[in-house]
Amino acid sequence: METLTFKLRGMSCASCARNVEQAISSVPGVDEANVNFGAEQATVKYNPKKTNLEKIQNAVEAAGYSAYSLQEQEMITGADDAEKAERLAETRSLIRKVVVGAVISIVLIGGSLPAMLGINLPWIPAWLHNPWFQLVLSAPVQFWCGYRFYINFWKALKRHTATMDTLIALGTSAAYFYSVFATVFPNFFVKEGLMPEVYYESAAVVITLILLGRLFEHRARSQTSLAIRQLIGLQARDARVIRNGREIDVPILEVQVDDVILVRPGEKIPVDGEVIEGASTIDEAMVTGESLPVKKQPGDEVIGATINGAGAFKFRATRVGKDTVLAQIVQLVQQAQGSKAPIQRLADRVTGWFVPVVLAIAITTFIVWFDIMGNPSLALVTTVGVLIIACPCALGLATPTSVMVGTGKGAENGILIKGAESLELAHKIEIIVLDKTGTLTVGKPTVTDLVTVNGTANGNELKLLQLAATVERNSEHPLAHAVVNYTQQQQVELLSAQNFEAVAGSGVQGTVSDSSIQIGTQRWMEELGINTNNLQEQKNAWEEQGKTVVWIAVDGEIQGLMGIADALKPSSIAAVRGLQKLGLEVIMLTGDNRPTAEAISSVVGITKVFAEVRPDQKAAVIQSLQQQTRRTRNQKSVVAMVGDGINDAPALAQADVGIAIGTGTDVAIAASDITLISGDLQGIATAIQLSRATIRNIRQNLFFAFVYNIAGIPLAAGILFPIFGWLLNPMIAGGAMAFSSVSVVTNALRLRNFQSKAIV
Repeated sequence: METLTFKLRGMSCASCARNVEQAISSVPGVDEANVNFGAEQATVKYNPKKTNLEKIQNAVEAAGYSAYSLQEQEMITGADDAEKAERLAETRSLIRKVVVGAVISIVLIGGSLPAMLGINLPWIPAWLHNPWFQLVLSAPVQFWCGYRFYINFWKALKRHTATMDTLIALGTSAAYFYSVFATVFPNFFVKEGLMPEVYYESAAVVITLILLGRLFEHRARSQTSLAIRQLIGLQARDARVIRNGREIDVPILEVQVDDVILVRPGEKIPVDGEVIEGASTIDEAMVTGESLPVKKQPGDEVIGATINGAGAFKFRATRVGKDTVLAQIVQLVQQAQGSKAPIQRLADRVTGWFVPVVLAIAITTFIVWFDIMGNPSLALVTTVGVLIIACPCALGLATPTSVMVGTGKGAENGILIKGAESLELAHKIEIIVLDKTGTLTVGKPTVTDLVTVNGTANGNELKLLQLAATVERNSEHPLAHAVVNYTQQQQVELLSAQNFEAVAGSGVQGTVSDSSIQIGTQRWMEELGINTNNLQEQKNAWEEQGKTVVWIAVDGEIQGLMGIADALKPSSIAAVRGLQKLGLEVIMLTGDNRPTAEAISSVVGITKVFAEVRPDQKAAVIQSLQQQTRRTRNQKSVVAMVGDGINDAPALAQADVGIAIGTGTDVAIAASDITLISGDLQGIATAIQLSRATIRNIRQNLFFAFVYNIAGIPLAAGILFPIFGWLLNPMIAGGAMAFSSVSVVTNALRLRNFQSKAIV
């Protein structure tokens, strides 16, 4: 399966989004399609062997809309000039139509005041309330300003569907053409004993108010994607590349892997790479959220879009284009903003049958009023009011706009949320499971102690170190790196190893100079039948200090011990305390021995520890925690796993919410739902607080949208008329409809003010 993100054009309401989603899902080979009305984009998972981009686009066009895929250039440099021009033209067109509609509506209302109030107003010229004058004056509003409603109505009719534009076109056309009939054939009404009333001003005002609402909505929705534009804006536009011994400036899209790039003081780093000459400090806050500048020297990695300090250096490009960290962040945020939260399913189900039900209510309203009152004018007013006020747009915008702002805010805080489902689920987390190495600790352990059975005489210590490091050199484990680094510091020359084997969760073994070497845990040594009675006192003392003990065996006999310590991250203690104060149960899960694990846990304040857990067992531990039921309800626990290594990937995938440390491995990040770019554990609490704030915002939006429609439709249908003799004017209905959508988007934009609360 492959995943593509499409930008969509032509949608006007949530029903449109549902139509597009159904059209894409009907294409053979499409596995999943999520259409986000707020973001105007679709995320499609499909089988490239069964379908392709063109077939999906054709399906969207057949449904009456248009789609185009986000290209690499747009992910790196932002939307192209054509799209920007199109958006600007759309805004200007809306402004022109609103202005024209407003001017004409004011004139029409002025001319209709005598009829509305039932009194003579001598200061209003008679020709202003002449029906023929109003017919001609209102025509541009009905057919030019309201042109798009008719086009979309016709497209929906051809597909045997209905959208919000269907309701608007029917409602305003009913008012307008009823008025035309009353103007052309006034005697028909006189014969029936009725006044030939006209409602040109109602149709014009409704169209103008709806267009005004869409203008406000258009501008407000553009702010929901502000995070994406800000991320893209971080990228440098050019790079100073050294080619053939000359420095030349090239556009960012022309930089190639292995290009040598010169960065001067204060400049943005154009792409990802590795420093090869010079040194400096770099501000990485815009990507990682880390506020302090980071020192860089030859061999260190640099991230594109970060800002160089006072030094100058050269680096070799390792990732360019869509492979850079920033481009991947942009892509992840775009996918997350286009995804659909489970809480949205209710709104989707309602939207699916909403418009047909409203049409049925409108027809029933007309029949009832026409039958009871015998007055087509009253029947028309109530029917038009029902059609206009019944706006599903607020329902369609309630969830996606909040998700867009929430995921964007997460990116600003160095938190990558891969989907709306993860964002929603995070607020339900009850148990947080933390890996030790690289998560609670720095992940760069160092050898602090070494003892040998035969003491230090005749260089026994260095010889044993040489054998151990020769085998460990072939391993990627952090403890192995610590052993090799310590050996190099002792200036011990390494040999060559044969028959190397890494035993997951236990250790490594190999052959060096015809000697069989095993380095690993006490449990593994005992499984191999190696006696570990020697050095037990030393082992216990180191473990009480929180050190990891590594046993070294040569030819089946223990020859020495190494003590390895991994310093806690500065933020670990505060992060654990903050999570506990959020009401979460915090657990440590590690492959390290129990005494070492408990020594670390006691420092950070964790009371429950799973130690000596092999990588293949970690997922099972997570599963067992998920099976626990909460006392307050008969439901399984929602468990989050935080880790950084390859061995954490199964547990991250098993957890309800997998949280990866951004400084960890690509495998762990790929298996996770949320990534903390900077590696600061404080980001866990921030992610949970952001999730809670977003879900609270979504619930507010949904409540307002449902209450609006539940209350608005009966009012428009005239439920209060028997009591107060009052009917809802279609103009008020149009204003209320526009207000509902704008208010939902505005409420979602409040999330942009989200700030993580420090928990002490």
